[in-house]
Amino acid sequence: MWSVIAGVSYSVATAAYLLLFALLLVRWRGGRHGALLVLACGMTVVWAGAIVLAAMRNLPISMQIGLLEILRNASWSAFLLGVLSPSYRTHLILGLRLSKQVVLFAGLYLLLALTYIVAYVDDGVVGDLAGMISGSPGFIIMAVMGMLLIEQLFRSTAEKSRWAIKFACLGIGGIFAYDFYLYVDALLFRQVNAEIWAARGGAIAFAVPLIAVSAARNPDWSVGISVSRRILFHSVTLIGSAIYLLTVAAAGYYLRFFGGEWGSVLQATFLFGAFFLLVAVLFSGTFRSWLRVFISKHFYNYGYDYREEWLKFTRMLSVEGPQLGERAIEAIAQLVESSKGVLYTRNETDQYVASAKWNTSFANEPEPADSALCNFLRNRQWIIDIQEFDAQPEKYEGLSLPGWLRQFPQAWLVVPLMQNTTLLGFVVLSEARSKVTLNWEVLDLLKIVGIQTAGYLAKQESADALAVARQFETFNRMSTFVVHDLKNLVAQLALLVANAEKHKGSEEFQRDMVETIEHAVVKMRVLLQKFNRESTTEKSGPVVLDKILQQAIASKGAAEPKPQLDLHRSGLAVSANAVRLERVIGHLIQNAVEATPRGGQVTVRLTEQDGSAVIEVIDTGSGMSEQFIQARLFKPFESTKAAGMGIGVFETREYVHQIGGQLDVDSEPSKGTTFRVSLPLYVDEQDCVSNAA
Repeated sequence: MWSVIAGVSYSVATAAYLLLFALLLVRWRGGRHGALLVLACGMTVVWAGAIVLAAMRNLPISMQIGLLEILRNASWSAFLLGVLSPSYRTHLILGLRLSKQVVLFAGLYLLLALTYIVAYVDDGVVGDLAGMISGSPGFIIMAVMGMLLIEQLFRSTAEKSRWAIKFACLGIGGIFAYDFYLYVDALLFRQVNAEIWAARGGAIAFAVPLIAVSAARNPDWSVGISVSRRILFHSVTLIGSAIYLLTVAAAGYYLRFFGGEWGSVLQATFLFGAFFLLVAVLFSGTFRSWLRVFISKHFYNYGYDYREEWLKFTRMLSVEGPQLGERAIEAIAQLVESSKGVLYTRNETDQYVASAKWNTSFANEPEPADSALCNFLRNRQWIIDIQEFDAQPEKYEGLSLPGWLRQFPQAWLVVPLMQNTTLLGFVVLSEARSKVTLNWEVLDLLKIVGIQTAGYLAKQESADALAVARQFETFNRMSTFVVHDLKNLVAQLALLVANAEKHKGSEEFQRDMVETIEHAVVKMRVLLQKFNRESTTEKSGPVVLDKILQQAIASKGAAEPKPQLDLHRSGLAVSANAVRLERVIGHLIQNAVEATPRGGQVTVRLTEQDGSAVIEVIDTGSGMSEQFIQARLFKPFESTKAAGMGIGVFETREYVHQIGGQLDVDSEPSKGTTFRVSLPLYVDEQDCVSNAA
């Protein structure tokens, strides 16, 4: 009976080590460690295969099988000696150097082999396992030597490098530990336990995946194992679900069996609840994040499949269309399992503002380009770990975090987006859903994707600037057509003037002349309405804002609702071009009127704050979303009006910045909008008032 069981058990071992042997041999590139591991696996295959043949023929354990086992142990010991850390090779067994240790182990194995042969021949046992008893002390010594080498290998390896060899130590150590148990039992009871012997094949087969994992983590061992992370993730999920469902089924069976009259009800309720629990766990982002991190940490040399991650990252950022900022945040956040983030980019006023958000509505003040945070990111180009900064601020010399960053929900990382030496922006990420260790691999990857993201954002910025330039070119081309039409009208009027003296007494000519002039006036008005956005070249000077605002509101007197003027501070003057300033303020008032229903209210307020004149255009109209303000409001040729050209607000902001002012917008959908224009006051205000009068 033992022959059948042993045959199956050692067949499993033979197949497992043969597979590992083949993988190692295919990927072997001449390294010493790989050669020793191939040799050890090969000797194990030969030894286990010999036992299988003996079991199939129902033959006794021969001396040759015992010698093969000695060779198997010697090959595993040689491998362990080969991979011992060089820095510890002079401080191992008896203080001997590596060469002397090899000689010592070779001599011991040779002595044990000769002793086994002599003892086997003297006893003359050839019929059963009892023949192994005479060699038990020698096999025990080999097992102890193997476990000693395992202990020395693990102890001599640096703590940070033990993750690469710990599974091999566990697997090979298990082989020697099982041998130790087998032969100590045989020595004590003066016979080899057939059951323990038969189970040894299956037991040592469990070492194969452990050795394979360590081989995969050590490139110089040259093992060709490459399992897709995605396949492994889904496989682990599937196997885990199957185990869970089997457990639930067993529990449901016992509930029904012991539940009496309520058994069926309890079973149905339990199974239904367990199924929903499984679905909830499988669809949980936190669980999936934890499982991905666990698999990367324990089954692979590196935490990322760089080919897959880079393809996914590139595809996400290369998609044509808007919301590049949101896609950039998501692509970076997914690398560290973060669930939300904000992208900050530099605007025209040298401030970094939140230009895109992902899974958060966090609002904050702009960050100046010369702040401590921006200077640190620009000069050091470091990934800022806020938790590490709080624990070890000395590592971030010269850095101080702004108040708004402390208010960011679960703020964790600040990733700079560098383009050469320019800080194009930065991304703030929240804490990961599953704990991610920020080692050199993660930090280097974040730096690389930050540079790549900056390139995409710069490319989009250049494309937008080119599109604006082309739209201005179109606008200038339209101006050419307007001038051409005006020239035709001038030619018509010139012809009338030329013929007026000759036909001034003709009533028919007079009627034609009136009709022509009327047609020219109507057409010129239409042309002027299209052309009234042309920039003026008039010089700037002191301008009293009271008069400008009164004129701007008076021009909208026929509008509904009628704008109201609220002068908190009169007599304020600024340096500007009166015509153009009135026009840009008129743009804001006109927009407010058009966005507000008849029953609403539009108010123009003038105040003074911190040495600046503040003009507020407040309406109770439809309002705007923050996304519209960030993406479209100040974009030229972007308009929500059917006949609008989309350069009114753009021109307003450009001119306000040109005269040293600032334009801010505060709006909320369905609640109205406030445009706030802050302009520096004119220095000589008294002289300004007299000139304006």
